[in-house]
Amino acid sequence: MTPRQKRMAQIVDDVVLTSAAKQLELVSTGELSASELAEAHIRQIERLNPELNAYVDFDAERVRSQAKKLDASKGPRGALHGLPVSIKASIATAGHRCEIGSLLHKDEVPREDATVVARLRAAGAVILGATNCPEFLMAYETDNLLYGPTRNPWDVERSPGGSSGGESAAIAAGLSAAGLGSDGGGSVRVPAHFTGICSLKPTPGRIPGRGHLPPCVGPFAILGVIGPMARTMGDVALLFRTLAGHDSLDPVSSPAPLQELSLDELRTRTIGFFEDDELVPVTAETRAAVQSAKEALCQAGFRVEPFRPHTLEPLRKVWWKFFVQCGAMFYEPEIFGKRYKLSPIFEEFLAIAEASGKLTAAELLEAWAELDVLRAKALAEMQEHPVLLCPAAAVPAFRHEERSWTVEGKTVEYFDAWRYTQWFNALAAPGAVVPVGRSPEGLPIGVQIVARPFEDEVVLGIAGVVDKAFGYRAPAMARS
Repeated sequence: MTPRQKRMAQIVDDVVLTSAAKQLELVSTGELSASELAEAHIRQIERLNPELNAYVDFDAERVRSQAKKLDASKGPRGALHGLPVSIKASIATAGHRCEIGSLLHKDEVPREDATVVARLRAAGAVILGATNCPEFLMAYETDNLLYGPTRNPWDVERSPGGSSGGESAAIAAGLSAAGLGSDGGGSVRVPAHFTGICSLKPTPGRIPGRGHLPPCVGPFAILGVIGPMARTMGDVALLFRTLAGHDSLDPVSSPAPLQELSLDELRTRTIGFFEDDELVPVTAETRAAVQSAKEALCQAGFRVEPFRPHTLEPLRKVWWKFFVQCGAMFYEPEIFGKRYKLSPIFEEFLAIAEASGKLTAAELLEAWAELDVLRAKALAEMQEHPVLLCPAAAVPAFRHEERSWTVEGKTVEYFDAWRYTQWFNALAAPGAVVPVGRSPEGLPIGVQIVARPFEDEVVLGIAGVVDKAFGYRAPAMARS
């Protein structure tokens, strides 16, 4: 190995698994060039992606070209200058395939960036490529007929979750410093929980959704968002600050300004915690993780009390109508006469939806009104406990194609296991996931921190306190 090769090997070991903030610092001080940082990630991708299948569109020369241009630039540097990032293959990225995991969209390449991608580029980020997702994003496992399954770097026999599973696997294993996923029912939070990283489902409108496919319209304007994912909450907060802001062409986009909250200001919020919802049990290690996070927050000076909103199950039932039943109805025109091209994982979703039946116009109207009533009730319940601490899911990362689990002597079915995230899509509330515990098999277990709509900075600040107490650990395969 030449001295140059030895140096690059050391860069991979020491840098690709560090925080995005640290990587930016190394570029800012001149210790590394953008090209050297990009090369380190290219090497990690080429080493691990064949096994993980996190990226579905990656071109090393295209990455090198971006980094060289940044190194040659003499102008002002953006907040993300030289940072290698990845993008879920449902977010339009000019020049990269955006196929939403479907044969029906095979080889589709957008000509324009989604708003969030344009903002990443403007801030100086290096786009590494597009990451895998389940067909049409309607699954908690990342698999499709185009590219096959993505594997969890903690155990390749297990899923990294869905629908942002390619993102979570890439970030957890150091194939990306940070990235963008999307979330309509836990799709950035469940994968973060499965792979031991951090993520934020923002309030709809805080981060523009224009350019996401399928579009975040109708009920999905409330349920669905683009959300940042990274190895630390500090990095998630950095992406949030970079991406947030009004988009005048996005009808859902909010002009809400960024807030700067001190630790003392955050401590004025009483946190309510619960270990389960009394309907679907969670593993003992999940309970322990919630308790550990609670203790860390108490030690940091927060008031944390037992509290569980009564509106959770009604919110979940309305979420089901919109995400599952309406979701299937939205896709009917596109898949008509083409079901032979659909992935088994999407056929599985359709079977679940068909078992629930189609919504009539009256049922849809009633559900729409009920959602607003329930959101008002939930917000009233949260007046004294404006922040919630709870599980991210009932179980840790599951084996590929598993669909039920036994927890505390009860069978937990596939869609029920992730109800802990689904509530908050219906509430349109910001929620973060932070790694805290471990399962008996050594798999990561995250906890979820939620606040009221438009209090994203509260979530980021409190989740950051938990993250500092526990934090990211690299899976063994990520280290060369």
